[in-house]
Amino acid sequence: MSATVAATLLSRRLISRTPLTPRSLSKLPVSRQYSVRAPSISLPKSLKPATHGQPTHKSHPHLLKANELTPGITRNEYMQRRKKLMDGLSDDNAVVVCLAGTVKYASGASDFWYLTGFNEPESALILEKTPSTPKGHKSTLFLRPKNARQELWDGPRTGVDAAPSFLGVDQVLPITEFPAYLQSVLANGTGDVYTSGPQQDSPGKYKSKRRTWSNIFKSVGGSAGPVTYDGVMSEVYAQRPRSVKPLAPVVLEMRSVKSEAEQRVMRLAGQLSGDAHAKTMRFTEPGRSEADLAAHFEYICALGGAERPASNALMIHYTANNQVMDEGEMVLMDAGCELHGYASDITRTWPVSGKFTDPQRDLYTAVLNTLKTCTEMCTEENGVSLFDIHRQSVETLRRELKQIGFGSGSAFGLTLGDMDRLYPHFVSHAIGVDLHESGDMRAKKLEDGMVITVEPGVYVPPDPTFPKAFHNIGIRLEDDILVKRNHA
Repeated sequence: MSATVAATLLSRRLISRTPLTPRSLSKLPVSRQYSVRAPSISLPKSLKPATHGQPTHKSHPHLLKANELTPGITRNEYMQRRKKLMDGLSDDNAVVVCLAGTVKYASGASDFWYLTGFNEPESALILEKTPSTPKGHKSTLFLRPKNARQELWDGPRTGVDAAPSFLGVDQVLPITEFPAYLQSVLANGTGDVYTSGPQQDSPGKYKSKRRTWSNIFKSVGGSAGPVTYDGVMSEVYAQRPRSVKPLAPVVLEMRSVKSEAEQRVMRLAGQLSGDAHAKTMRFTEPGRSEADLAAHFEYICALGGAERPASNALMIHYTANNQVMDEGEMVLMDAGCELHGYASDITRTWPVSGKFTDPQRDLYTAVLNTLKTCTEMCTEENGVSLFDIHRQSVETLRRELKQIGFGSGSAFGLTLGDMDRLYPHFVSHAIGVDLHESGDMRAKKLEDGMVITVEPGVYVPPDPTFPKAFHNIGIRLEDDILVKRNHA
């Protein structure tokens, strides 16, 4: 895959005709350019005020088609995800319990969104395997009921009546009924329970996410008094001491391979982030602050429809953005947007003045060549894992650095210990609904439909071990790659 100024996310085609080379970057105009988008005038009239707690085709026809539950993803695809999950569980009596966050778009609740497409907070999903039925499982969603007074402050809620047909679930109940329903399911069943809640370390003690679960149980106490988190979860473990299992690894396996619809959404997210990077390069000039660049990047992304940012050179993830950029320096921007629920993650490094110095150009070329080599490995036919790609990135970058003088002043040459100092991070991570998809996928062989990052970098400290001309230069380049069966 050819790298470009605008980034080639999820595509072998160039988004920009400008090749990503030191020579081409030095020719970028250093002028202030804003992007404007003409308003659409041919869209059908939207329904106002909205009647659901998230966009629908009627309320947001510019975002969703008639059959889509979220932009680009149909209701049927969410239903198929739930079916695939339940069909894949070997226990015929298995139960899945998955919670949303306590606030809208809460982090850590991405599995719930992946399985439902439902954005409202304080919600829960219970899936019960029913092998004797045509569908093979029963789905019950719990949500906040309609409340005119509260909706005046927080916006509309979908409500119990509209949700079944809207989301494609079997039944919908108020969130207040969740604890009692869960207790009933556990009392009447004998199968494994897969939960997105915290796992028990020892009796009465649980791992992470306790706050999310505690808040939901606290909020659903109702007139019967507060329902305690410890009480419900202790009952789960008391009834099923060996059958409670984490849901996240099972869903992660599903999420690792993107559907055609997901690929289209992620391509749009990458194109938008790539365009924002290219425009921010042109906006850069000495005397501007890093905050100016961050604001400009986010403005371009927001103008293009992004919901929020998804994610600058000697610190790997520097976020203060409070320095003024000077002539002769470089700026490293690790940034991407989130569009329609999917993240993008692109990194570019460029000279503030628009022209590389010789050492900057040589170091940039070394990283760029490493990026190209690793990108070529990213096919299913190559049978490689992220570990394999990382090892290749170290070997390639080491060879490139030797060619520009690294290790020449040492009797031991450029050692692996030196490389660990110059290149201290892993080359890749999976990306999708989350910016960094959780779980340990590094040893897994790449499959057609996976989306990963490739992000080699080098950060030269002011140490006499390394050539002085490169001191305090840090460069990282990152693309998001759609893995295909081959390069055809």
